[in-house]
Amino acid sequence: MDSIHIPVMLNEVVQYLVPERLEKDRFYVDATIGAGGHAQTLLNLGARVLGIEQDNEILKLTDERLKKFGDRLILVNDNFKNLSQILEQYNITEVAGILYDLGLSTFQIDSERGFSFQRDCPLDMRMDSSRQPFAITAKNLVNEYSEQKLFEIIRDYGEERWARGIARSIVRNRPLETTFQLVEAIRRGIPRGAKYPKIHFATRTFQAIRIAVNDELEVLDASLSTAVSRLAEGGRIVVISFHSLEDRIVKWGFLQEAKEERLRILTRKPIIPQDSEIRSNPASRSAKMRVAERICQGYLSPE
Repeated sequence: MDSIHIPVMLNEVVQYLVPERLEKDRFYVDATIGAGGHAQTLLNLGARVLGIEQDNEILKLTDERLKKFGDRLILVNDNFKNLSQILEQYNITEVAGILYDLGLSTFQIDSERGFSFQRDCPLDMRMDSSRQPFAITAKNLVNEYSEQKLFEIIRDYGEERWARGIARSIVRNRPLETTFQLVEAIRRGIPRGAKYPKIHFATRTFQAIRIAVNDELEVLDASLSTAVSRLAEGGRIVVISFHSLEDRIVKWGFLQEAKEERLRILTRKPIIPQDSEIRSNPASRSAKMRVAERICQGYLSPE
């Protein structure tokens, strides 16, 4: 289990989430607990943690790994868009800190659900098919959406320069059943000689499709306001994002909350991993962390 996912910017997360002393009588929320790396450190410090994870397969492994912490840890198989209802279910009115680590875990990348273009798997990309049995899959999306809709998804969510040609190629090469078939369709839609110096040519399109399948950006935007409303005065919210669209939502969400005098932004520019961390964990290279602090008391409805 420990090899599944290395927690990104662990020291920085703890430094900002627990600035002086850990409040042992209050809960900290790990809204994307995954393999539990960040949560384990908080638990070792004596915290109570409510961990949310929509991928049930990961959650089972995390439960086994962290069961030694007993009732100081609550694990919930759900999406963080339902944060308010989850807290109400456990009679938690306010929390001392909230963490969002928005990256995919190695477990998900290595799964048979089609997140990676380096493995030949069925096109699924749902974060948890057991909780989303009727949700659209990547296979549905690439085979049923119009060329114009595919273009918009790849352009807007992937920020892909060749989105028009890729969308056209996907339509021309349908039906597509597997990740490798999709990779080939993407390749055919990119002009010969086009350069992708730092990433694989399929990266942005796969990212765009995954975001669309899981409605990731809309869910994040809605969840942030709920999170702020449940922070205790002085409580902190830490968000680690991995691409510009996520980071933009967090940046402008924090600015809006600061304008309305609910948050004080502690990171005017995002914190990025140190070179030593990137060398030991290359998956952290695109991470950006933003932090803000609640500055007024009382529960504010996210509406």
